[in-house]
Amino acid sequence: MTDSPVLLNKHEVERCLSYEDLIPRLESVMGKFSKRDSSEIIQPVRSVVPIQQHNGFLGVMPAYLAAEGILCTKMVTFYQRAEGSSLPSTQATVLLFDPEHGHVTALFMPALSKVLCILGSGQQARSHYNVFTKVFKFKEVRVWSRRREMAHRFVNDLQGPVRVCSSVKEAVTGADVIVTATGASEPILFGEWVKSGAHVAAVGACRPDWRELDDVLMREAVVYVDSREGATAESGDIVLSGAQVFAELGEVINGSFPAQREKTTVFKSLGMGIQDAVSAKLVLEKWNSEH
Repeated sequence: MTDSPVLLNKHEVERCLSYEDLIPRLESVMGKFSKRDSSEIIQPVRSVVPIQQHNGFLGVMPAYLAAEGILCTKMVTFYQRAEGSSLPSTQATVLLFDPEHGHVTALFMPALSKVLCILGSGQQARSHYNVFTKVFKFKEVRVWSRRREMAHRFVNDLQGPVRVCSSVKEAVTGADVIVTATGASEPILFGEWVKSGAHVAAVGACRPDWRELDDVLMREAVVYVDSREGATAESGDIVLSGAQVFAELGEVINGSFPAQREKTTVFKSLGMGIQDAVSAKLVLEKWNSEH
């Protein structure tokens, strides 16, 4: 009834996945998600298994997109590594299923702004550098990491002028876009350092008792999320600060809420199964077209 599933490694995914193709699909699926039509999309809040003995956890993120015929789940681990470890803190595998029969079809292994600042130097930091510099043009890029040698290694692997900063304050002062992709459990980015009108993309601190951003920033900024349910269950930046969520990105895409262009904004991203689902389907379509 079925052939063996396709096994796509990191290099195949990078080759088949382009931001030009992916971004419109993400906009479409996030808009559909925010309409909360269960006949269109089913995506429960991520299920998390703590692995306390080894300072980690496993997250499972299933999603079903009926109209697109996509059934998918992402399994992601996050570990707080000892200093000097060569292992990444985050590792993920995505399984794409045939929604009719249930078998696995593919397995995926792991312009106005001038200054981009990235806090962190791991895989999340690298992928955000790639997409932000691909979609937008920056005159200056700054990087900070708790481990300075990791920041230098990160910069040495990149194309283009990137500067390592010695402190978070130095890195973020005057920055137009700030990406926080760290393993922090306490705030490292403070509102008093962030210039008015800047945008913060916060992708770390994915547990309800972890934070990257302080109360001042969270309460004074206009806060966007990918999922209200996910944010109020999993984001310490939101739960502990008591910040009000202004809108989901899907609600902005649907026109339900206007985008705030003059105020300081925070997008608290936790990741969504539907994002992995449409990305995986896009890669498989590209791969199938070549074979």
